[in-house]
Order: sequence, then C-alpha cells, then structure tokens
Amino acid sequence: MSDWKPKRFWKEATVVADADGHSVALDGRPVRTPAKALLVLPTRAMAEAVAAEWDAQGKVVDPESMPVTRSANAAIDKVRPQHAEVAEMLAAYGDSDLLCYRADHPDELVARQSAAWDPPLDWAETELSARLLPAAGVIHRPQDPRALAALGRRVHAMSPYHLAAFHDLVSMSGSLILGFAAALDWDRPEAIWQLSRLDELWQEEIWGVDDEARTLAERKGKAFMHAKRFYDLAG
Repeated sequence: MSDWKPKRFWKEATVVADADGHSVALDGRPVRTPAKALLVLPTRAMAEAVAAEWDAQGKVVDPESMPVTRSANAAIDKVRPQHAEVAEMLAAYGDSDLLCYRADHPDELVARQSAAWDPPLDWAETELSARLLPAAGVIHRPQDPRALAALGRRVHAMSPYHLAAFHDLVSMSGSLILGFAAALDWDRPEAIWQLSRLDELWQEEIWGVDDEARTLAERKGKAFMHAKRFYDLAG
C-alpha cells in the first residue's frame, strides 16, 4: 500500500468573485474538483469556508479536515449531473418517513413518540402544505399523493449545493420531514438529530449503551451538523 500523501504546494488561498459565483484560488490558480470541474461556489460565505480549509492545511494535505470542500465537490461532481435522480430518491423518503412509523407498545414509548414526532408533522402541514399521517406498526401505508407531490416539488427546486446537504440531513435522520425541519430552522439541528434517535435512545434506556453504536451515532451526528452548516452556507 502506498504511503504517498498530497503535499501543500501553495502559500495562500484566496476567494475570487466572477459572474458565475465565487471560486477559490491557490496562489492564483483555481481549485478544481476531483472530476476536474472548476470549484465554483454559490456564495462568498461558502467560498471563504473552503479557502479557510485550504489555508489551514499543514505540510501534508488531510482531506478529512476539509468537510466544506468535500461537500462542494460532491455537489458539483455527483449531485449536479444527476439532480433529478437525487431529488427523486430523497422525496421518496416521504412515503416511508421515520416519523410515521409508530410503536403500538409499550405505552410509555407510544406516548414519547407522539409527544416528540407529532409537532414536526404538524409543522410540515402548516409550513410545507403536506400532511403525513402516522400509523402503528412497520407495514408500509401509502401517504396522500398530494402531500408527497408538495414535498417533492420543494426537493426538486433545490440547488445542487442545497440538495447535497439535504441528502445527508434526510438520509441520516431517516426522515424527509426532519430534513426539512433542520434545513428551514424549525428547531436547533442538535434537537432535530435527537428526535431522529428517539427509538435508539429508548433502547439504550432499556438495554444499556452499546459503545460501538454510540460511536457510530456520534459520527453521524457530526455529519448531520455539518450538513446543516453546508445547507446554510449555500445561501
């Protein structure tokens, strides 16, 4: 296995504004994505965040310390060429949304799910014109096509940068509604993330904490917070 790692070759990362948006240059040379596209960003705030990540590198480049750059690369190289497919995949979460699959026992869990998950569903009805209905059990129950269509239109209207962030907000929480709730500031992202983990937290109360599962949850939680930050940076 090769031990080669990319070395820092530049002195300064700067933000460059032009008609297409904002880009980042390393000693005057524009940064490109892994697919060799120009790294053109929709807002100055995002470009400044990317430039800061490049400036923070030491002698050896560590891609893991550059989350905004990685997300921007994904938006340009992966999401933009297949925008409709990604949007359709995410919109499909609405028909099997985490918030709509409820326990039928024990009573304490039933009450806890209702208290935690009914409010975001109520918010979605008011703010997104889409009412999703919860049901007990794990058998799929189709949602109102009109509600799903309203949610789908919003997903398809997102820019590639918003959609790249929204992908993680939805897929990590398992909920299209919680993805919208985080993106549109219904509550703090930390609180929304905890809503997505309600069943896991219940199991921890009953059976105790599994260290491996807790480590994975913490990693996913950090990624969820980054996705929210990237969504906001996209303007």
